[in-house]
Amino acid sequence: MKLLRFGPKGREKPGLLDADGGIRDLSAHVADIDGRHLGRNTLAELAGLDPSRLPQVSPDTRIGPCVGGVGKFICIGLNYSDHAAETGAEVPPEPVIFNKWTSAICGPNDEVIIPRDSRKTDWEVELGVVIGKTARYVAEADAMAHVAGYCVVNDVSEREFQLERSGTWDKGKGCDTFGPLGPWLVTPEEIADPHQLDLWLEVDGHRYQDGNTRTMVYQIPFLISYLSRFMSLQPGDVISTGTPPGVGMGQKPPVYLKPGQQMRLGIEGLGIQTQRVIAEPSNDT
Repeated sequence: MKLLRFGPKGREKPGLLDADGGIRDLSAHVADIDGRHLGRNTLAELAGLDPSRLPQVSPDTRIGPCVGGVGKFICIGLNYSDHAAETGAEVPPEPVIFNKWTSAICGPNDEVIIPRDSRKTDWEVELGVVIGKTARYVAEADAMAHVAGYCVVNDVSEREFQLERSGTWDKGKGCDTFGPLGPWLVTPEEIADPHQLDLWLEVDGHRYQDGNTRTMVYQIPFLISYLSRFMSLQPGDVISTGTPPGVGMGQKPPVYLKPGQQMRLGIEGLGIQTQRVIAEPSNDT
């Protein structure tokens, strides 16, 4: 099942994708696609609906972030050995954890804003894991029972803010629009193995990233178990699991985003995002 949220920013409605790729309105059955409605019982009820009996939505309707009301947006750094190598970093002995602020979240096809004073805004296609059941000190063997589904994440990053401005990575990761989510939240029964998914990213038609989740250093069950030692994971939380090689910082010489460019990225079975890059509006606008 592919769940989504559609409509104007801040007023998104819940929906699902039918077998023909059309959007169907779930408003009569669920208030939102958020932590309150991601438990296995609710998902089973939604899966039991006949999509043909649900109202159709115009194909021109904006797609919003696939999860609403996200409480925590947790990211894992350097989780692909080949990406660590391209950045000159060692594979970490334990997962590197950082945060994207929830104000960074936007729709999968919304514009991405280059922040003021930015010179090194970069891209990162990542597999997102959405939590559907509270996890606290969870055993690795039980971790996948806490997953509501998967989605595409673009972990947009300002490298100077992240690495050259002192302190933690967070200041370069959480700028507004730096967290496109979606287009869909894909429930686990549709993904036979989340560690065998092709993922890719292009800028203006040039493919920079072309990898597979099989090269993750720390896989999803371990990540959920590990994170749950340091915080409770709650329904609606998003874990972004790291990126394969091909980021702008790793090019020789480095390549960074400029206003007017377009990113296109996707993950096998999880859909495609497309974002136009714009400059931060001036104070006069």
